[in-house]
Amino acid sequence: MVVLALLCTAPLVLHAHLPNRVGNLGSLVQTLLPWVGLGVPVLLALSLGLRSRRGAAAALLPAVVWAALFTGELTDRSGARGGTGTLTVLSHNVDEDNPEPVRTARALAAAGADLLALEELPRDPSVYVRELAAYPYHRVHGGVGLWSRYRLTDVAPVEIMPWTRAVRATVHTPKGPVAVYAAHLASVRVSPSTGFTTGRRDEAGRLLAEAVRAEPLDRVVVLGDFNGTHRDRALAPLTSGLRSAQREAGDGFGFTWPAAFPVVRIDDVLVRGLAPQASWTLPATGSDHLPVAAALRP
Repeated sequence: MVVLALLCTAPLVLHAHLPNRVGNLGSLVQTLLPWVGLGVPVLLALSLGLRSRRGAAAALLPAVVWAALFTGELTDRSGARGGTGTLTVLSHNVDEDNPEPVRTARALAAAGADLLALEELPRDPSVYVRELAAYPYHRVHGGVGLWSRYRLTDVAPVEIMPWTRAVRATVHTPKGPVAVYAAHLASVRVSPSTGFTTGRRDEAGRLLAEAVRAEPLDRVVVLGDFNGTHRDRALAPLTSGLRSAQREAGDGFGFTWPAAFPVVRIDDVLVRGLAPQASWTLPATGSDHLPVAAALRP
């Protein structure tokens, strides 16, 4: 039992040092790291069944380490979701094969955000254009679109992949201009033969990071489907210079995928030069992702 407890503790302590050379093992462990804690009740159940006091005591080690890493994320860190001067943003991978696009679009419209970033739009996005007509400004490039209550200028694709998967715009809020990047990084694959395949996603993240670093505006919002979590070291070029609204002002882990039983947060709102006030997920819409939203204050 002591050996099992040490094996459960090891990824919690050593995840930053696990190599990525073979199957991106380090990134995979970091993506699923909160779930390592499930080993603790298993160890306790085994100890109880074996009537092993030593085993039960050993199970405290991974429990304490897990609590040290994640207790802060389990608390409610959120404040007000709106108010004067607050910019409310929402991001959603709507799923190109979504069987209920009308319901999805109406749910997004009812959320009342100031700015919507939608990823994986279908080739014909007319359903979303129609149902989100209350937003006076919108632009769609490829599978990525922005809908805004405030004027949009300088809207242009960001070249992170051979086809358009990211867009940048200036949003003219009542508190001044904000640079917004909406992105959908490449998908990852997990298989016994290749492990955690992230090369195309990592390259897209690096190119997006370069664009964000070169951004002349002080206030920046980067939101979308990153197909990876903020803990994944491979996305550090992007995430290290930005703050996660969920980590600072969320309630719990805010897992977003898959929508039926979310186990990871691969959709996020990242900021620079703005203060997250609240961050939350919205109910399922028909997509395989949950929408994410955040209230930001300049």
